[in-house]
Amino acid sequence: MKILIVDDSRAMRMIVRRTLRQTGYGKAEMTEASNGLEAMASIRGAMPDLVLCDWNMPEMNGMQLLRTLREEGLNVPFGFVTAEGTAEMRTAAKQAGALFLLSKPFRSKDLEFVLDQVMV
Repeated sequence: MKILIVDDSRAMRMIVRRTLRQTGYGKAEMTEASNGLEAMASIRGAMPDLVLCDWNMPEMNGMQLLRTLREEGLNVPFGFVTAEGTAEMRTAAKQAGALFLLSKPFRSKDLEFVLDQVMV
């Protein structure tokens, strides 16, 4: 399994990586990108099995990344891991094709629960 972690915070990428290991995804091949543009290049180079993405980032934010992926017909499973989680954001994320929106801070069991639902 290949997981792409997209967040402009290096510390947050490390937290997500550590949490993935704690939730049983430690054998996954994990790559990172610090914004949506880097993520697009990475996805075009090697399609991951899952993208875990922040919402607010420079260059290209998470919603722009998701919409660009879908416009290009790239239906990679995509979930948001973000500091903001309003009802409006959750609705917009779902309408754009995100599988989930997990609000920071989150616990390992929260990430495990959403991944168990979508990574069948």
